[in-house]
Amino acid sequence: MNTRTCAALLALTLALVAPAVPGLAQGSTEGESYFNTGVIHLREGRIELAVEAFERAVDADSKNPYFRKGLGQAYAAKREWKDAIKQFREALKLNPYYTDVRNDLGTALILAGKREEGKDEFLSAYSDATNPTPEISARNLGQAYLDEKNYAEAINWFRTAISRSETYPDPYLGLAEALVATDRLEEAVILLESGVEKAPDDPRLVLALGQACFRAGRFAESRTHLEEAMQKDPSGPVGQAAAAALANLPH
Repeated sequence: MNTRTCAALLALTLALVAPAVPGLAQGSTEGESYFNTGVIHLREGRIELAVEAFERAVDADSKNPYFRKGLGQAYAAKREWKDAIKQFREALKLNPYYTDVRNDLGTALILAGKREEGKDEFLSAYSDATNPTPEISARNLGQAYLDEKNYAEAINWFRTAISRSETYPDPYLGLAEALVATDRLEEAVILLESGVEKAPDDPRLVLALGQACFRAGRFAESRTHLEEAMQKDPSGPVGQAAAAALANLPH
């Protein structure tokens, strides 16, 4: 797995670290306090402190699947896949209907090199009628197939993700990459134009559209989109990538 794909999957995992957890109120008050502290540390990049806080939450209430999920994601942030996988599986044992954990488990398995097991977890999550975010499971499958250069399956799953949620930006990016890889550049441009329309606040889509227009030789449009991407993320990685692409545009 390439570094970019690994980073993308891990970022997705961490972005999901603290969904709504209405069941927490029924758990240990001490455990809940440690859990909330762990979430803050993890989101702000203090990984070791997050692990410590989540471990204390699990010690206070080992039967709480949310605490197990948090600890698993802290281990995932450290790239300690074996420990992360163990905690995600414990969470599922405690609550087999906690479908979101299957996305976490699938991600950890793939990043640990167990690709088929990981894809099976994503498929199980997608197929579960109680899954509140099937678009994420479909996107994860698309990304897994894209990394394997199985473009037909990648395209299928990315399209499925978009059909489930037109405002979810990630599958647009993956689908565009798969289309470009299969010499369908104009389709990629049209797709990204739609993505920008559906999710206008995501600068990554604007950047990708600018880059696709550049590849297609549509330099005036490319410049417009790249400048917009810079405005949306002036000091961040998207803005920096847009600035680099602008420097290569013909005058």
